[in-house]
Amino acid sequence: MDTIVLKFGGSSVADNQRLKMVAEKIIDLYQKGNKVVVIVSAQGKTTDQLIEEAHTLSKQPENREMDMLLSTGEQISIAKLSILLNEMGYPSISLTGWQAGIFTNNTNQNATIEGIDTNRIQTELGKGKIVIIAGFQGYNENLDITTFGRGGSDTTAVAVASALQAKNCYIFSDVDGVYTVDPNKIEGAKKLPALSYPEMLELSSEGAKVLHGRCVEIAEKYKIPIITKSTFNQHAGTVITDSIEENTIKSVVKKEISRISIIGTGIIRHTEFIKQILDIIAKNKLEILELHVSESKISIDFKHEVPDKILEEIHAEMIS
Repeated sequence: MDTIVLKFGGSSVADNQRLKMVAEKIIDLYQKGNKVVVIVSAQGKTTDQLIEEAHTLSKQPENREMDMLLSTGEQISIAKLSILLNEMGYPSISLTGWQAGIFTNNTNQNATIEGIDTNRIQTELGKGKIVIIAGFQGYNENLDITTFGRGGSDTTAVAVASALQAKNCYIFSDVDGVYTVDPNKIEGAKKLPALSYPEMLELSSEGAKVLHGRCVEIAEKYKIPIITKSTFNQHAGTVITDSIEENTIKSVVKKEISRISIIGTGIIRHTEFIKQILDIIAKNKLEILELHVSESKISIDFKHEVPDKILEEIHAEMIS
């Protein structure tokens, strides 16, 4: 019987209707004979609301107390989901970060995981239960709650998957995979069936919001395949593994307003890619501040704001 880890983001659990959709996906995988562990984020914009409320009380709230406050968002989500699954006839239990044995360093707001005692998780899985764990949080040597910063639930999911030696880690969100370019900006965006860990790390560093960078680092270290999928449809997602397809440009990313990056393993060995990009820049009379080329990324910082039509033109030229 395989152990799999599923993670659902805040938009996936934003209300009771969406919680029901999440529950149905969990049940489908549970009925296939898997041991299922679920990591859940806070519902919708709960974390932002809690931060805003804290700052109405203090201009600079103490980090320890902020962690205590922010961790409650995930605890609401896991309890609601467990209540729903049990009502639907599927045994489940919710666990906070400390109940799940997620031990961290002493840094508040941006803690790192130092180890996971999986005894409680394994005990509950052994009883046939679906285990639902609060993402984004753990505990330190003082038994204080710590949180991991933005995207921390992704990190929880992959860390738990590695500790349990899970077969796969599924990251569910409101997008159904990783695209060659932002599909909200460029009509010709194509979904990528697969990426390597280094390519996904480069995409995360350039602002792609599909996965948190730290979770990809953990997945690469422990060779945990990550599958990104949508909560809201059944489409195939993108698989992130250590498999590398050489010399292929995978994605074009615009970071903020004046930086464009082209991602793809082996890009440094193909000078024609750089020439094509420079020709587009020259044709559009854009001024470059800096150009960086690495094994898997070309990044260009421009002097002025770059319109999306330049992103579209580079994407059309680079992505076959």
